[in-house]
Amino acid sequence: MSFPRISRLSANGGLGSFLTVLLFALVPAFRTVRAAEAKEKAPRPNVLLIMVDDMGFSDLGCYGGEIDTPNLDALAADGLRFTQFYNTGRCWPTRASLVTGLYPHEAGNAMRYGDSAPPAYRGTNKAVAPMVSELLHDAGYRTYHVGKWHLDKPKEPETWPLGRGYDRSYAIRQQDNFFNPKIMYDEHFVVKRPGDQGNYYVTTALTERTVHYLDEHQTYHKGEPFFIYLAHTAPHFPLHALAEDVARFRGRYKEGWDAVRQKRRKRMKEMGIIDCDLSERDPDAAAWDSLSEEEKDMWDGRMAVHAAMIYRVDVGVGQIVKKLEQMGALEDTLILFLSDNGASAEYIVRGDGHDPNAPLGSGDTYRCLEVGWANAANTPFRMHKIWVHEGGISTPLIAHWPKGVKARGELTPQPGHVIDVVPTLLDLAGVEEPEKMSGLSLAPIFKGETRKGHEQIYWEHQGNRAIRQGDWKLVSQHETGDQWELYNLDGDRSEMHDLVDQYPEKVKELNRLWQDWADQAGVVKWGSFPESLRGPGGEYRQK
Repeated sequence: MSFPRISRLSANGGLGSFLTVLLFALVPAFRTVRAAEAKEKAPRPNVLLIMVDDMGFSDLGCYGGEIDTPNLDALAADGLRFTQFYNTGRCWPTRASLVTGLYPHEAGNAMRYGDSAPPAYRGTNKAVAPMVSELLHDAGYRTYHVGKWHLDKPKEPETWPLGRGYDRSYAIRQQDNFFNPKIMYDEHFVVKRPGDQGNYYVTTALTERTVHYLDEHQTYHKGEPFFIYLAHTAPHFPLHALAEDVARFRGRYKEGWDAVRQKRRKRMKEMGIIDCDLSERDPDAAAWDSLSEEEKDMWDGRMAVHAAMIYRVDVGVGQIVKKLEQMGALEDTLILFLSDNGASAEYIVRGDGHDPNAPLGSGDTYRCLEVGWANAANTPFRMHKIWVHEGGISTPLIAHWPKGVKARGELTPQPGHVIDVVPTLLDLAGVEEPEKMSGLSLAPIFKGETRKGHEQIYWEHQGNRAIRQGDWKLVSQHETGDQWELYNLDGDRSEMHDLVDQYPEKVKELNRLWQDWADQAGVVKWGSFPESLRGPGGEYRQK
């Protein structure tokens, strides 16, 4: 099935529309020479990059969770799991880093405040840096985008996937109703409320579109390498899941978040994923035994929906892997699976609102995971999405590539960050990196080697700050102003033992390094922003 390539997002008529269409028509011609050169090089892997939204570090079965994820577990059993891989703590900054190889501030996407904001906070800017899709497309890859984008300027089509190097795209700007999104973007076409016809669920639709693109690739582009960026919106709020999936998990969580955290930590330690203690229960989460039976039943349902959303992602992964096997492409495909941030402690009702009498997890409800279960999903770590303590920034990373990943069911403790994904893909594709690149290739780790990693890794989001150097981590949350905490992550990744008073010289050293990076990256002190530029004002604690 073929779709028109003419932009409908900028169809205002006149010269502007003509030039937009002309631009999209000419871009492939400019790429022809570089693509031909790339095809003469050694065979390159296909790439399937899968990112989920707001999933905790320990949610997957292969990372110690009790959620049924057999397909991802199988990829892990035949591939490599990273135990110290990081994101940026929030959805759009992570996506900016994931597709540019830059820290979000360097990519102009620490926040998205428009052209009047400081450069690091203006949002997507095509002139700042190329995206991996553009670089791979130029090198002869066929490129596909499916799912959440969150890197656009709504009225500027050149910032949308088809303007950033993708041949095909089925996109959603931000998640809202999983059963009936307000808007989906099918190539250049706006599709409003696709669920009005019934039998629609976003996670399933994204899987089906991915399989469709693979079918199309096999039919029309066989022999060309492909890059697919599948960006799921699950398990981000609102917690919406298929009724049969919710039923699968209902009652499993009546033992409560305290017991779940203990069991997950035990399994994680037995699996070799962690060697640290379990952090204390988040101070804003109630002790499970203090809740009434009615409250326990309600919270059991909440986590059951979260688990069901992840389960349905896993079902989709199984369908996509089966398709790759049918194509004879699985051996040659690098699959990377990760999350954009830790689980979220937010509680928000927006969009279509919430009907408290509607069936659990249905499209008429609007619930968030909230702090008790987010704390469990991020076991054994402290804090959540938005913060840059380990609970907010730690992600599973599964790497599966039979022809290129030496490990089979192994773990690697070598630290990495989402900025490393682009240089990895360019390295494997034989594509020269742009001059401005903060990430480092993971390819040596895939080969079973020890790579020369980052001397330091940096974070800043809404005043939450951190730097990691070796096993040392200096971290601060915006609520405490400029007050730093210092941890040695070798044995204390749960950040339980603050060493700030014992090692004042290390604090000074790391503080200076962080500030040097912040100055270079364009970080602006969070409290100095006008109220109009403070960003989302969501609630981040349990009611």
